[in-house]
Amino acid sequence: MKALLLSFGLGLLAALQAQAIPTIPTMEEDQDVTGIWYLKATASDKKIPHMKLGSVSVMPMTIKALEGGNLQVKFTFLIAGQCREMSTVLEKTDQPDKYTLYEGKQVLHIIPSEVEGHYIFYYEGSIHGHRLQMANLVGRDPDINQEALEDFQNAVKARGLNAENIFIPTQRETCPLGSN
Repeated sequence: MKALLLSFGLGLLAALQAQAIPTIPTMEEDQDVTGIWYLKATASDKKIPHMKLGSVSVMPMTIKALEGGNLQVKFTFLIAGQCREMSTVLEKTDQPDKYTLYEGKQVLHIIPSEVEGHYIFYYEGSIHGHRLQMANLVGRDPDINQEALEDFQNAVKARGLNAENIFIPTQRETCPLGSN
């Protein structure tokens, strides 16, 4: 269960690799990704249990700028009636869209979507010896934007992930009482 939560949580932080998909613009140095974000869709190269319609709820994610260009990401999600809070620091690299986690063992790319106010997050790394790739669509508001979802589907296909496995989590503003 811990591996599932860790892989899902890290996937929430993911960013889509710009070099592999030249049609997606790279993040500019001056683009501001701080603030409140909503996870709208996710896709993975592995089947993740509990990722069925309505089985996972997510709360808004907060991204805060830290010294040296690093980012702090905090989010909460509800799986099987249990709230899980996660926080991690994304360490800036020499590429504007690339960050690392856990002493460089995992890589994240933050790529602007073709649709304003949306980004595609892509994560690559190993969790307990298993390679994992996960892409996520995030936006500034909780509503699903069909154009952004189509852009995400195209990016997922271009990266070699199965677009048929795209999962859309339930949005919540807070974790329900008694679900800790």
